[in-house]
Amino acid sequence: MQHKSFGNLQCPIARSLERVGEWWSILILRDAFQGLTRFDEFQKSLDIAPNMLTRRLKALVEAGLLERRRYSERPPRDEYILTERGRDFRPVLWSLLAWGNKHFAPEGASVLLVDSKTGAPADPVLVDRTSGRALTSPEFCAAAGPAADERTRRRHDVIAEKQAEAKASQKHG
Repeated sequence: MQHKSFGNLQCPIARSLERVGEWWSILILRDAFQGLTRFDEFQKSLDIAPNMLTRRLKALVEAGLLERRRYSERPPRDEYILTERGRDFRPVLWSLLAWGNKHFAPEGASVLLVDSKTGAPADPVLVDRTSGRALTSPEFCAAAGPAADERTRRRHDVIAEKQAEAKASQKHG
């Protein structure tokens, strides 16, 4: 079943989902961050059908998240290495890990993010690189950027108005 393409939308979340929104893709990236590089390693780890794995790896290469490199001529074999764009996805995976542990693991965490040296559990949080402040609402919000088209600007204007109304009603309520 074909899904609608988000690649031409201005929303960076929609554009990102176009590249990694299929769940196998995110799991392949997870395994790549853990050092897996070869088709058979991904297949064994994920228990994924070979045709599906081939499609997902091809899509991740085309999206620039993985690079395909030949490691054997006879027989021809390739490995899949994270690119800079792929490596930039790590904080997203860590955030998903923490969110999943918090909301969908009633039995407790099965995987933790830990300090490599001490083994102490870590709790990821997004911070603004400039100020060092935690990116929390309402202190931070999304806004139309300089390349936004008219539709995107209108959507963000409506959102800003709703946020201002909510803030005013909380002040007076």
